[in-house]
Amino acid sequence: MFYNVLKVKEIVDAKHEASDKKLLMENGDSSLYIIGLKKEEIIDTHTSICDAAVYVVDGEIELHFDAEKFTVKEEEILMFKKDTQHKVLAKKDSKFLLIKL
Repeated sequence: MFYNVLKVKEIVDAKHEASDKKLLMENGDSSLYIIGLKKEEIIDTHTSICDAAVYVVDGEIELHFDAEKFTVKEEEILMFKKDTQHKVLAKKDSKFLLIKL
């Protein structure tokens, strides 16, 4: 897949019954995923083993960290440290890149 030009919005579909997740690159614990969620879909509370960033390609998601929540819209990025417990809620049909470093 290296040296390919990809149309990110076309890789996953946010309209499926469940989330659509595709691994684009991986090297040890570092990885790059594209994830599609339909409106109101939730990725339950979990903890990342790496520092991470989410870049919203299309739509709008909320990331919940303990008592704080952040809304991330199209063309916005949110970064957070490893060992941070969080969950994700799609406010609209959404597609986002998950970058783990």
